Amino acid sequence: MTITEATHLGREALWTVLLVAGPALLVTLVVGTILSLLQAVTQVHEQTLSFLPKLLAVALVFAVGAGWMAEELTRFGVRSFGHAAEVTR
Repeated sequence: MTITEATHLGREALWTVLLVAGPALLVTLVVGTILSLLQAVTQVHEQTLSFLPKLLAVALVFAVGAGWMAEELTRFGVRSFGHAAEVTR
């Protein structure tokens, strides 16, 4: 395996991680920002009030997108193992 191939595989791995984790992180960011604004306006600063809505939002994202996420990870795994098989020949 050359440096170029290893770099390409690493870049593809990072892109897959970003693609799969991105929606959950984005939803957490949006929900956290909204909750922070609400807490600042109402002056209620309780840690547990911000944790549960974020947890539920991420669970909803995973429930809706679990099939797609599994498909993307499987596709990456198949490509990686296929490439590894070619390298060993």
